[in-house]
Amino acid sequence: MQNGMHTDRERCVRAVQSKDARFDGWFFTAVLTTRIYCRPSCPAVPPKPENMTFHPSAAACQQSGFRACKRCRPDTSPGSPEWNRRADLVARAMRLIADGVVDRDGVPGLAARLGYSTRQIERQLLVEVGAGPLALARAQRAQTARLLIETTALPMAEIAFAAGFSSIRTFNDTVREVFALSPSELRSRVPRRSAATPAGTPAPGTPGALSLRLPFRAPLNPDNLFGHLAATAVPGVEEWCDGAYRRTLRLPYGHGIAALTPATDHIACRLTLSDLRDLPVAISRCRRMLDLDADPVAIDDQLRTDPVLAPLVDKAPGRRVPRTVDEAEFAVRAVLGQQVSTAAARTHAARLVAAHGEPVDDPEGGLTHLFPAPAALAALDPASLAMPRIRRTTFTTLVGQLADGAIHLGVESDWGQTRARLLALPGFGPWTVEAIAMRALGDPDAFLPTDLGVRRAAAELGLPSTPAALTARAAAWRPWRAYAVQYLWATCDHPINFLPV
Repeated sequence: MQNGMHTDRERCVRAVQSKDARFDGWFFTAVLTTRIYCRPSCPAVPPKPENMTFHPSAAACQQSGFRACKRCRPDTSPGSPEWNRRADLVARAMRLIADGVVDRDGVPGLAARLGYSTRQIERQLLVEVGAGPLALARAQRAQTARLLIETTALPMAEIAFAAGFSSIRTFNDTVREVFALSPSELRSRVPRRSAATPAGTPAPGTPGALSLRLPFRAPLNPDNLFGHLAATAVPGVEEWCDGAYRRTLRLPYGHGIAALTPATDHIACRLTLSDLRDLPVAISRCRRMLDLDADPVAIDDQLRTDPVLAPLVDKAPGRRVPRTVDEAEFAVRAVLGQQVSTAAARTHAARLVAAHGEPVDDPEGGLTHLFPAPAALAALDPASLAMPRIRRTTFTTLVGQLADGAIHLGVESDWGQTRARLLALPGFGPWTVEAIAMRALGDPDAFLPTDLGVRRAAAELGLPSTPAALTARAAAWRPWRAYAVQYLWATCDHPINFLPV
C-alpha cells in the first residue's frame, strides 16, 4: 500500500483547517503565495484552500522551491508511519536513508544494500515520496545542521561537516535555501524562541553532549516502553537512572550514550557522541527503539474493534512496541533468553559484555561497555558459554552467520526472507523468530502466540489460549498484532518470563 494521503486534497484541507497534529509527518502543506511549507498543525492562520498544495515529504517541498515555516518547524515533524509498517523497497530505502547510508556510501551504496539498481530506487522514491535519495539525504542534513546550530555553541565549520556537508559553502547555501535564514541568523533566533525550540546545550566537561526533544504522535503510553527496557536492561550496556533509560550505542563513526526520559509531549533525549557525524543516526535509532513514528490512533482504532481488547486500549491507549538500536544485539539476546527467566538472560548477557564488550567512558552514569559485535562473539570459545549444548550451538551458529554476513538484520531487511533464514538455523523456533521480527526487524504484525505471557493473558480474558486458535482469533488485529501483544502483556504481573524457543 502506498502512502497517497497527500493526493486526497479534501482530506488534507480538512486536516490543515482543523490543525490536526495526528497528520504531522503524513503530508506537508506548501503555500503557493508565500512559498512556505508547513506541517498540518501549524498554528498560523490556514491559507485559502486554492493556495495549498500537498507533498508527501519535506524533501519534496524543498525540491519544489518551498522553504520551511519558521513557526511550526515542519522539518522536526515525526516521521511518516508508513516507513515502519512496510517492508517494500520504498520503506526499506527510507529507513536506510534515515540511518545515514546515503551520506556515508552514496546512492550506489544504498542500491547495493537493497539489491536494486540506482535507477529503480530513484524512480520509486520519486513516485511515492516526491524526491530522490539525494534530495531526501539533503533534507536530513539540513535538519541536523539546524539542530546543531540551535543546541550547541560549535563553530559553523564543525557543524557543517558534522551534519554531512562536503563544504562550508554547500552548508551555507542549503541552510539559506531551506530555512530562508543564514546559519548565524538561525543561531541568533534561539534566545527569542520558546519551548518549541529543542532544549539544552552541552554540559561543561562532557564533550559531544547534546540535549534535544524527540516528537511523537499522541497518545503515547510510556509504561510498556520504558518498563520493558528497564526490566530487560543488560548491566554495563543499559541502566535506569534518575528517571531516564540510558544505554550505549554502536555507531558508524564511533560510539555514543543515549539518555531518554518521557515527558508530556516529547521524549527528552540527551546524546553523548564520540563523533558528531553520528548525530542523525543516533536520533534515528532512538526514535526507532521507542517506536515514535507510529500512528497510535489508527492502531488503537483497529484493536478496539475486538470487544475483548477494547477495554485494554481504552484504559491505556498509545502503547508502543519497544524495539532496539542494534538488530544483531537483540537477536543474540533473544537466543540467550530462550527457556530461561529474564533475570537469567540478563546475567548471561552481562557476562558476555564484561568479557567481550568494548569499554566506554560514562562520566554521567554507570555504563561501561558496548554490547559485543558479532565478530567478537564469533571468535569466543564455545566452551566458555554457561548454557546447554543445544543452545550453545544455536548461539554460535547465529553469531557466525551474523559475522560473515550470511544473515543481515539491518533496517533494510526483507521481513519474510529474514524469517525464513532464521527458521533454518538450529534451535530457532517460532517464538524466537517472531520476537526478532517484532523488536529487531520492526514488523508491526509480528505475533507471539506461544509466549507464556500472551497465553496467560488470553486465558484470563477469555480468548483462545492455544497457539493455533489464538492466531486465528488474532487475524482481526492485523496488521497491528505486535501492538496487541503489548496490551496483552500489560495484563500480566510478570509479562517477561520463561520465554519459549
